[in-house]
Amino acid sequence: MKKGIIKRILKYAVPYRKSMIGAMIFALLYVILNLTAPVLIGLAIDKAVGKNNVDFAGIYQLLLMTAITVLSGSVFQWMMNLCINKVSYFTIRDMRRDVFKKFNSVPLKYIDGHPHGDLISRIINDTDSVGDGLLQGITQLFSGLVMIICTLVFMIVLNVFIAIVVVIITPLSMFVAAFITRLSQKQFKEQSETQGEISAYINEYVGQQKLVKAFGYEDEAQKNFEEINSRLYICGKKSQFYSSLANPSTRFVNGIVTTAVCITGAVSVINNTLTVGQISAFITYANQYTKPFNEVTGVIPQLQTALAGADRIFKLLDEPDQKPDIKNADHISGCKGRIDIENVDFSYSTEKKLIKNFNLHVKPGSKIAIVGPTGCGKTTLINLLMRFYDVDNGDIKIDGKSIYEMKRDELRSMYGMVLQESWLYNASVRDNIAYGKPDASIEDVKSAAKRAYINHFIERMPDGYDTIISEEGSNLSQGQRQLMCIARVMLCDPPMLILDEATSSIDTRTEIRIQKAFNNMMKGRTSFIVAHRLSTIKEADVILVMKDGNVIEQGNHNELMEKKGFYNKLYNSQFAASNA
Repeated sequence: MKKGIIKRILKYAVPYRKSMIGAMIFALLYVILNLTAPVLIGLAIDKAVGKNNVDFAGIYQLLLMTAITVLSGSVFQWMMNLCINKVSYFTIRDMRRDVFKKFNSVPLKYIDGHPHGDLISRIINDTDSVGDGLLQGITQLFSGLVMIICTLVFMIVLNVFIAIVVVIITPLSMFVAAFITRLSQKQFKEQSETQGEISAYINEYVGQQKLVKAFGYEDEAQKNFEEINSRLYICGKKSQFYSSLANPSTRFVNGIVTTAVCITGAVSVINNTLTVGQISAFITYANQYTKPFNEVTGVIPQLQTALAGADRIFKLLDEPDQKPDIKNADHISGCKGRIDIENVDFSYSTEKKLIKNFNLHVKPGSKIAIVGPTGCGKTTLINLLMRFYDVDNGDIKIDGKSIYEMKRDELRSMYGMVLQESWLYNASVRDNIAYGKPDASIEDVKSAAKRAYINHFIERMPDGYDTIISEEGSNLSQGQRQLMCIARVMLCDPPMLILDEATSSIDTRTEIRIQKAFNNMMKGRTSFIVAHRLSTIKEADVILVMKDGNVIEQGNHNELMEKKGFYNKLYNSQFAASNA
């Protein structure tokens, strides 16, 4: 699995192979110059050996060459890091872009079925960890591999026997690092998953802070947080403990290498096969040869975190997309608004059926109200009409054409939808109202705002229609946010409407005005109205009374009241309390 993850990460880096090649070239130049310095220093030492036998001119020249070599090496190292940074950051940019794009292509069922905080963690925390690990990994791989090869060549040139001693002992550090990596891999994966869990919990807790305080749930929320946080602490401690063993263990092996070089080098000096300057260079080379192994083991925690994060990202990217629109999809021009729902079955889970053999035929221009107890399937019906979810069996048709033979964008453009939960984003008032029609003129935006009875409020804002709304409209009341969403729909002027508790947060006086505006807007348009306050839907052409996913009663208000059935009980129950 690890090889597959690394391979997929490298695929993202392929478009930037020129920078990768540049990094390898600069790494080679940096390493060669870095290895040349010990040779020059060794030659300088040899020129200072012997009483009254010091070649100051030669030493000065060698030190000047060493300074130039080190300075040039630093420049090439900087250029290597520049190329590596480009590869890393552009790779993560592309990966994050794909993840965000995936959010728009997976079925809504996937988004609804996962904690939003966990999904946010994947696109932010996990991609950041991949970026950090990739940056460290590429840096160590490029410079380390070149350093090992070039150092080995330099050592063989100086003394084959000592070079063989170094090569034989050094692989011990690799075996130690590999063993420790296997121990820590599971812990890092668990740590990454728990980080996603705690992000989801915090996102949920912060977003619903008023409810937490209103119900006095602070202590229980703190306990839940402590439980997740303690699990994160435990798996984080274990992963860090195992990974922290790698560096000191490899350094211990490297200490053995240095000791072996010193002993064999001292014997070689005594036997006159090496000079003091050469043994000095050899000790430096031995340290530089083992240094890449130390650096790699030092970044094992980041690499493991990166692999765990990448695994979570690729699991998301591997999720199947929603069914694509069919080729040569039907195009409806001049939508009349006739809706036919035929033998529809639907369930959110296979264990529990919600809608069974549902049939409905709506005439063009009808005003359809949907009522019923909580969980009866009202909002589900809206989801099916908009094709946020696909039916399990049956078909839904608009003007005689199946919605599954249309493009989703075209289907949804036929509806204007106002939900109970109003949504605004961090942009100007004008941009929020024109969300569904970005090219609308300011005059059209103001006209829609006037019809939604929000224009007077907007003009009193500091910058009018250019006033920036904070995230999710937190600087507005719930009623103001809902009125802006209503203005957004009025601006689009769609052929059909869906109103899901569209006036639930608006005061009674404004609601009466909005109802008049909606009535004018709904003339000649097929409209679906989901409402709990039954007084708001008395004028509907057809009222569908739903229970357990089925329509149990159907008719206008007077007809249903005369039946003395379920609707009659619902209606009277709402007014019994107010009349008492």
